[in-house]
Amino acid sequence: MLQIDLWKRILIWLMVAFGLLLALPNAFYDRVERYNDAQAVLIDETAGAEARAAVEGDAGLWPSFLPSSLVNLGLDLRGGAHLLAEVQVEDVYASRIEALWPQLRDALRPERDTVGTIRLQPSADDELRVRISRPEGMERALAVARGLAQPIQTLTGAGSTDYEFTAEGDVLIARLSEAERAATDERTVRQALEIIRRRIDEVGTREPTIQRQGGDRILIQVPGIGSASELKEIIGTTAQLTFQPVVGQTSSIDDAPGLGNEVLPSLDQPGVFYILEQAAVVTGEELTNAQPSFDQNGRPAVNFTFNVSGARKFGDYTAENIGSPFAIVLDDQVISAPVIQSHIPGGSGIITGSFTVEESTNLAVLLRAGALPAELTFLEERTIGPELGADSIRAGQVACLVAFAAVLVFMFLSYGLFGIFANIALIINVGLIFGLLSAIGATLTLPGIAGIVLTIGMAVDANVLIFERIREEVKTAKGPARAIELGYEKALSAILDANITTFITAVILFTMGSGPVQGFAVTLGLGILTSVFTAIFVTRLLVVMWFERRRPKTLEV
Repeated sequence: MLQIDLWKRILIWLMVAFGLLLALPNAFYDRVERYNDAQAVLIDETAGAEARAAVEGDAGLWPSFLPSSLVNLGLDLRGGAHLLAEVQVEDVYASRIEALWPQLRDALRPERDTVGTIRLQPSADDELRVRISRPEGMERALAVARGLAQPIQTLTGAGSTDYEFTAEGDVLIARLSEAERAATDERTVRQALEIIRRRIDEVGTREPTIQRQGGDRILIQVPGIGSASELKEIIGTTAQLTFQPVVGQTSSIDDAPGLGNEVLPSLDQPGVFYILEQAAVVTGEELTNAQPSFDQNGRPAVNFTFNVSGARKFGDYTAENIGSPFAIVLDDQVISAPVIQSHIPGGSGIITGSFTVEESTNLAVLLRAGALPAELTFLEERTIGPELGADSIRAGQVACLVAFAAVLVFMFLSYGLFGIFANIALIINVGLIFGLLSAIGATLTLPGIAGIVLTIGMAVDANVLIFERIREEVKTAKGPARAIELGYEKALSAILDANITTFITAVILFTMGSGPVQGFAVTLGLGILTSVFTAIFVTRLLVVMWFERRRPKTLEV
């Protein structure tokens, strides 16, 4: 018979109430958004007293006992910046070859009786040339050099090493192997992707889209940011920190530094240039943490900490070079060049310079995020203004309202009271969609709105099948209760088949697609789940409650 247990009724209404409660913050979007931003500042232990005081008023805009998760608005709805960047992977080849020289020099020094003197020769960016004074010792030099090569830990590079060493007369030549170049390309793009993600997350943007496209390109879309140039400033700053030995000083950047050296300007001493060894002792890649602080004189500074390998190299170098200057270089500018006074164990130190508090904070953020492994070339940049986003939202709202109104009128005219039940379930359905989108932190885009509009049209399909089946059962002279029961039973298989196949399509779209396609797939898939729930459970419960109260002798469907 037409019965639904009490516990099932309570469970259905609890699920409906919970879903609508999750969707509630979206009805007060601006207020809840300001509340969430204020809470983020108050929770942040590094936020200053002024920042906390500025957001105290916003912290009371929304009750803390209510959910505050919102549906994030995508780039096309909120406005923001779009960039397509290409990673210049060739830059990494040169730095790898440059870093090989100190290792090769140190490895060949004990073999001087065999190979003679060792001299660095002018070389192309992707190779290292070293001349030995005794050509008859080349075989020994190659053996020692090949001992520095490491096996490549990838499936495609199995059996290969990272460096290839050859000889031309008395010159030993080192190059990256093809397998290592391929592995380096993959590693570089992945590292750049992660660093870009961390830098954008550090500045508190909402739901950025950062995806790899092709072999060496990265798509970056950040809603809510002012312009593409502002976004480029955030992600384009390299913040490459190195610690390099000082060879000497000069008054002109055009002076010849000698092979293996470079001339860099001082950041806070105009007209002063330092001659440094190109091979860094420690780099920013070995940093584990960087925090803004103040030095002993109360000036803004940055405290840093190295990882285990960086701490060991830093400690060994300072122990062996007491009394020698040591340059701290940031983005090809010498921040400072202090004289090493004593051994510095533990792998921690402080960067001082002519910083403001804001500059030291920004530097710490960039250092924590890490240095970009290679230069980015921006192939495409686009700024979408908030006005265009607002227009898109209005257009989406109009589309939803028109579709909603048309479906409500059609269902009422076609099925009367039963159509009203379907309309109530449809309203609940839309609320549940927004509740689920808020719960999972999904981003709503224009294609996502299209998915909601499509769901509104499809949501009543299940009710149409059920009501038409009830009509047929009524015509066979069955009683109202039996007709309703059979209508739901016999329509169930068709409802499940249709929605399961559509849900599979949504899963494929989400898996194979990207960006807008995924946004459409998410709203479509969630809409299918909520539509089946409201049609099978909510509408049926409304019909049963009405039937138990009225006990009609006939049905007008």
